[in-house]
Amino acid sequence: MEERLFSNSNIISWLEYFSDNTDIDLEHVKILDITRKNKNLIPTVEAHRCVLVFTEAGDKDIFYKMWDVGLGECEVIYNEGSDPSGPIKRDKVSAMIDRGINASAGMIVLNPNARSTIKFGMDNKQFASGSVKYVGSEIRSVLLSKMQIHEGKNLCVISGESIAVEAAMMCGDGTVIAVEYKENDRETMEENVNKFGLKNIEIVDHVGEDTMSKLAVPDTTMLVASASLEQELAFLTGLNPNMEFVIYTLDFKTAASMTDILAKYGITDVTVIRISVSKLKSSGVFEDQPAPWVISAKAGN
Repeated sequence: MEERLFSNSNIISWLEYFSDNTDIDLEHVKILDITRKNKNLIPTVEAHRCVLVFTEAGDKDIFYKMWDVGLGECEVIYNEGSDPSGPIKRDKVSAMIDRGINASAGMIVLNPNARSTIKFGMDNKQFASGSVKYVGSEIRSVLLSKMQIHEGKNLCVISGESIAVEAAMMCGDGTVIAVEYKENDRETMEENVNKFGLKNIEIVDHVGEDTMSKLAVPDTTMLVASASLEQELAFLTGLNPNMEFVIYTLDFKTAASMTDILAKYGITDVTVIRISVSKLKSSGVFEDQPAPWVISAKAGN
């Protein structure tokens, strides 16, 4: 069993403390222990109006990261020390960016602008700049939808940088394995992981037994078709015979041959679509975006 810094009795004590000292309706509180594996603060706060967060001492830039992604107007209810006692304090995140967490404790984060639905297709400007050329947000929305993500799902994303980031935000109880073959792209992924405070992404430099044997077995893999496609398919279907795949390609010949390629690995349930996006420019002219083929498929029965 995973060792926990905050036990059930600790959590109940903090709930009683905030119940006695605030007018918050605890029925609507989302409890989040970010000292545990795979627990992401920022996407949880974005999606819930009231989050009771349990933190570990030593996180120096937790409030800066929240402010940096647009959560500066959120209100934090907290106390000094590591016990649920003493006077309550309330401050906006924007007023706390220069302080970190100096004690393992609970705090409530209120977000009046929380969204109640899954957010697909973040603006590319929100991601870290670097070596990566991000896929358009509209295309990414379709890819994420095809992956059918839920909180506990384990995912593998190969050369799909921004897709790995958004997927990690959605599957808070699962693991995302981000495969980036280029060193510069791995560095950009690290920047994004740090920027959004993601704890459930594992970054590796290739698909193989030596890099993935100790990681969670993926339920679904999203990959960009490349010269190593068949090598990736062979390994991943061996890892999980019931693997689901979402494959992205801009090459017509690759898309046309994908059904035959996938059949070699026992994948016969295949759907191929093409996505076309045009954007209106300031000049009043529509500009066509790259139009990829997206293949969704499932191995096994």
